[in-house]
Amino acid sequence: MQDPSAITVEHDAPLRQHNTFGLPATARRLVRITSEADVRRVLAHPELGRAPKFVLGGGSNVILTRDMPELVLKVEVRGMHCVAETDRAVIVEAGAGERWHDLVAFTLDQGWPGLENMALIPGTVGAAPVQNIGAYGLELQDRFESLDTVDLVTGRTVTLNAAQCKFGYRDSLFKHALAGKSVITRIRLRLPKPWQPVLGYLDLERKMAETGNHAPDARTVFDWVCAIRRAKLPDPAEIGNVGSFFKNPLVTAEQCRDIIARDPHVVHYPMDDGQFKLAAGWLIDACGWKGKAIGHAGVYEKQALVLINKGGAIGSEVVTLAKAIQESVYGRFGIRLEPEPLIV
Repeated sequence: MQDPSAITVEHDAPLRQHNTFGLPATARRLVRITSEADVRRVLAHPELGRAPKFVLGGGSNVILTRDMPELVLKVEVRGMHCVAETDRAVIVEAGAGERWHDLVAFTLDQGWPGLENMALIPGTVGAAPVQNIGAYGLELQDRFESLDTVDLVTGRTVTLNAAQCKFGYRDSLFKHALAGKSVITRIRLRLPKPWQPVLGYLDLERKMAETGNHAPDARTVFDWVCAIRRAKLPDPAEIGNVGSFFKNPLVTAEQCRDIIARDPHVVHYPMDDGQFKLAAGWLIDACGWKGKAIGHAGVYEKQALVLINKGGAIGSEVVTLAKAIQESVYGRFGIRLEPEPLIV
């Protein structure tokens, strides 16, 4: 039986440092989760067990517009190691509280390539499957093996494979049927052998052309991705942001042809299923939003897909700006942009 008295509850905990946009909010009660046992202690607690709960990782994919009356479970499960290795793959396990970029760097340092295209994506390991994070031609689901999650009603640990997680574009079961109902504690990734670089992305093709290196090793791809991201995206430690604010919209081939007829320069990518992905940043830029602001929330001057905290922004200003951008893009292109972060 878990001892609920072993829980440390932080009262009126400030959340500004726990969300990368740097928005002011307070958690009435916050508990740090460092193990599955911590989750079970919370559930066994006579009062906390019944309280509504909000699971918080690195706060890199959340816009806080209010204080949090819910019990905030701050996930801080640590540890990174190899759990199995065959001639076909290395299986690596990481605690949900580790920083995603630290895991990418760790695997490379150990000589286990395969995650380098997803370097510098902000947030924690536990948030990665919720969002099915991806960048530069690779998504989490391409390297996913399984994860452990604790049910917030029963306290049972359940292991889910890729099919059970129902991954989609920036989507998963954890945004739908399991939203707010479980805590991811560990994930395992399958890094294939022999390693093959993923280079079919425009920015990486440019790097190959610039450097004359058409057969980069994993460390080179990692360095390229870091350089590309740093050139385009502000460091959340310096300028509050959540990375890409909107999903790149998917349209049919017919819709794509229609938009190209009106705007021949629209940036678009063909998908395996016959749809086309449009660059949301291009659409926003075409509507004249780059560098504009509403209150203390603004559009980053180097990349229109990124909304930033210009200093002292509050959640409502971010939401107002996002809605104005959505209306503008819909008015010109007939496309509804969908935010990537969770707006609380």
